[in-house]
Amino acid sequence: MNLISLLSIIMLGFFLGMRHATDPDHVVAITTIVSRYRRISHAALIGSLWGLGHTFTIVAVGGGIILFDWVIPNRIGLSMEFSVALMLIFLGIFNLTGIFQWITERFAPGDVHPNNVHSYVHSHDGYWTAHTHGDDTGLHTHEAGETTMNWFDKCFGQIGIYQLVRPVVIGFVHGLAGSAAVALLVMTTIRNPKWALAYLLVFGIGTLAGMMLITAAMAMPFIYAEKSLPRVNVGFRVASGVLSLLFGLFLAYQIGFVSGLFTTHPQWKPR
Repeated sequence: MNLISLLSIIMLGFFLGMRHATDPDHVVAITTIVSRYRRISHAALIGSLWGLGHTFTIVAVGGGIILFDWVIPNRIGLSMEFSVALMLIFLGIFNLTGIFQWITERFAPGDVHPNNVHSYVHSHDGYWTAHTHGDDTGLHTHEAGETTMNWFDKCFGQIGIYQLVRPVVIGFVHGLAGSAAVALLVMTTIRNPKWALAYLLVFGIGTLAGMMLITAAMAMPFIYAEKSLPRVNVGFRVASGVLSLLFGLFLAYQIGFVSGLFTTHPQWKPR
């Protein structure tokens, strides 16, 4: 394989990865998450974390298929795809019931503590620091052990660890479902295992970039509605939950009964 052909394949992998980010199940899943963010930068971070989890499983499982000739049985392959359907169903239910909101308020920074003491982050002499403030005293207290927050905390400290882990897990599940199809496609095009792995990695990077752009764009109407049309924003959130639930049920039926996961003759074709 000459250099021009190799570069062409690598570029193709990147752009196919970006297109892969627009798959319906990906978009539906991420919509249920970004509907609650008020900053485009936060939404873009969530998309990149989704892409990170997706890339990990694409490279891990796809690499196993390429390097070690893993053969995935029909029922296991369908089960991996069925996990996406279950995840969409749970995302929809959680969004509609407000469980996401409760978890966010419970574990995100700035939540209310006993005795009306709450924590927050602000700028002080050019540094970003975390402080506690008691409403009952009206006093602004600075603890001696306060620490300077780094750039990441300054930009994204309000998101919380739970909000950062969730998209990684969702991307992980989606990557698990799609890794076999991507690996089999690569094997028919690139015979060298090392270059095939490189293609998978570039494909994952393309997916990461695509999802980051998509989530940033999808967050815009939610952010606008949050500021100007609160009732419409609530409608957006409900709609995203209903869409995720219905699409997840549809996928579950297709995989469970049409493709035969719950029958005696499962038929699986990686896609």
